[in-house]
Amino acid sequence: MDILLIAAMSTNRIIGKNGVTPWHIPEELGFFKTTTMGNPIVMGRKTFNALPGPLPGRENIVLSRDPRFQHPGVTIARSLQEALEHCSGHPRVFIIGGAQVFRESLPLATGIILSVLDRKVAGDASFPEIDPHVFQETARQRHTGREPFTVITYHRISS
Repeated sequence: MDILLIAAMSTNRIIGKNGVTPWHIPEELGFFKTTTMGNPIVMGRKTFNALPGPLPGRENIVLSRDPRFQHPGVTIARSLQEALEHCSGHPRVFIIGGAQVFRESLPLATGIILSVLDRKVAGDASFPEIDPHVFQETARQRHTGREPFTVITYHRISS
């Protein structure tokens, strides 16, 4: 099973501020939707709480250690391991955040898809550094529009 991290970040690696994404780029959201559609998505509780609800067309798996946390339309997993075991029958799973979940899942990731904005942003949550000895850039696609961004794809280097 491919474990793919997918995120949008600024040039200074920011992905969030005060629990929300500090930008709104419809074209990037469309890319995210198209890329993840039909696949399970795993996220932390704070990331889920920042959404309007479960994302349609995808199985939403929310990580929470709080035994009281429940929400209709989502699967609750108490650990990343439990979430990944739940997805074992799927060819790929997308990890969609937040910062803590990205850090925890990076050692298990087979690939990373990053939408990188053309600007720095103030924030308190960042995407972890990518070790070039572990991940190799395999694709780069420029998106122009009202707010340009570049999608960079990385794959784990076989050992």
